[in-house]
Amino acid sequence: MQKRVNEVTMRGVPITLLGPKINVGDIAPDFIVQDLVMKPIKLSDFKGKIRIINSVPSIDTSVCSAQVHRFNVEAAKLTDTIIFSISLDLPFALNRYCAAEGINAVRVTSDHKDLDFGLKYGTVIEELRLLSRAVFVIDKNDKIAYVEYVKETSSEPNYDKALAAVKALA
Repeated sequence: MQKRVNEVTMRGVPITLLGPKINVGDIAPDFIVQDLVMKPIKLSDFKGKIRIINSVPSIDTSVCSAQVHRFNVEAAKLTDTIIFSISLDLPFALNRYCAAEGINAVRVTSDHKDLDFGLKYGTVIEELRLLSRAVFVIDKNDKIAYVEYVKETSSEPNYDKALAAVKALA
């Protein structure tokens, strides 16, 4: 398993990411995560659409919640685009969160079972078994069009750059 150190910090302390670093131009690896009722969902289920993957450490933190809310708002403005939010939170907790917070435009999913997404996209934090904060934009042909591994996990991603990448594909 590839280990990447000193790329990302949590509260200023370097953390280790497991898995490869994804780059613009790469073919997006397919993965399986679970939806809110524990049904498997694959990235390839949405082939032919633009996809945004929003990777967050835990929905129960203020920064992660803000990030999911922002993408939920943006989803209503985008056409032919699917937005995934992926964490290691259990589907039960995610379901409760979405119901309480009115999150209905983002596909909130869990990678808790197999770490299939996290290990393929290099977002697993070895020290904590959480996902790091990252955003990936994938075009209709499964090519990575935008990547941001957020340098400091307590910071939000650059929404404007990610959304500009989406708009450039539309």
